[in-house]
Amino acid sequence: MKKVISTSHILHVDMDAFFVSAELVRKPELVGKPVIVGGVGNRGVVAAASYEARSYGIHSAMPSFRARQLCPKAIFLPGDHTYYAAVSYEVMEIFKRYTPMVEPISLDEAFLDVGGSQRLYGTPLEIACAIRNDVKQDQGLNCSVGVAPNKFLAKLATEEAKPKPSPTGPIPGIGVKVVHPGNVLDFLDPLSVKALWGVGPVTVKRLDQLGVIHVADLRKFPETDLINALGRVQGSHLYRLAHGIDERNVKSDQVAKSISHEETFADDLFDLAKIESEIHRMSDAVGKRLRESSYLAKTINLKVRLKDFSTFVRSLTLPNPTDSGKVISREALKLLVTVDLSTGVRLLGVGASNFNEINEGIQLSFEELESNDPEWREAEDAMDSIRSKFGPDSIGAASTLTNDGLVTKKRGIQQWGPSS
Repeated sequence: MKKVISTSHILHVDMDAFFVSAELVRKPELVGKPVIVGGVGNRGVVAAASYEARSYGIHSAMPSFRARQLCPKAIFLPGDHTYYAAVSYEVMEIFKRYTPMVEPISLDEAFLDVGGSQRLYGTPLEIACAIRNDVKQDQGLNCSVGVAPNKFLAKLATEEAKPKPSPTGPIPGIGVKVVHPGNVLDFLDPLSVKALWGVGPVTVKRLDQLGVIHVADLRKFPETDLINALGRVQGSHLYRLAHGIDERNVKSDQVAKSISHEETFADDLFDLAKIESEIHRMSDAVGKRLRESSYLAKTINLKVRLKDFSTFVRSLTLPNPTDSGKVISREALKLLVTVDLSTGVRLLGVGASNFNEINEGIQLSFEELESNDPEWREAEDAMDSIRSKFGPDSIGAASTLTNDGLVTKKRGIQQWGPSS
């Protein structure tokens, strides 16, 4: 069995209540109040809660109606993905001041490898403290940092550094938690096995049957016994984590694996024309993001959730990759006919995956040539230019029109449920 890495040079930086904290920067009058970012309607979910709101038992992914029951005085904000993405970009740029080895996990957290930065910026602990200070000074936000020999341990350490909720605001945590190589097992032993990656309710129940409650209990089992009890993949995985082993490197060149847009509707959709209109609008948004990212997608995905919560996912692979909203829409509509929509549509999603980067050009199929797709691609390029200059709702295809006029799908809109 390999030993853990010999030095603690991996940082995991996690913003504290990021979406809410970003809102409080531009709405300081809400500081100290129970604030929730997420879907404000009955079908919405909580994306983030202030520490005041968390003290009532509110947490992310909780249904918004339940959060209202727990804290009737909570202030709901619908969320602004574009704003959060812009703030996240600035935060990630702060990280890059200290190392080019930055691997974003989401808008509000990232792994950093500072092994090559210590001559310039000091020890990993000093770098972690400097990052926290820069984020606070430049963005007015707080973050917590875990420092450890590998990514798994660094992420666990971050949880030890975070603030705790209270009705009067966050109770400050230590801010930075360092796990030294010689203290790895002492750090892991008292933790619940629930803290380990990949341990869900089913695995917890099985481990409980084996008398395994804490990581120290888990490490007493030989790997072969865990494999027999949990299966080869899960058993081997948990054996390694219990010994503090994680050989993954920080990867600074992560690329998106898919681009998608989905929306939960305030009222179920029954009218086919309305459903198709929503698909046109989502496809237009996905195509725009593909062109902005210089990606061509070969696989088109459709997600449909019906009134009874039954969910259908369909996909097809194109003969030639595309970044055209028109092509994506056409193929998504082909997938739509495979689902019985008679009970009403609660959620729709359109996505693209299986990417190629744009290089010398796009090879068109006979179907694309016959359907005037080359001319439409030029039209989409022109629309992109107009939207860039005059705003996202300044122009669009007629198929994206709604009763409220031309309202394009924006990234992150209704990400956490409808607003009504």
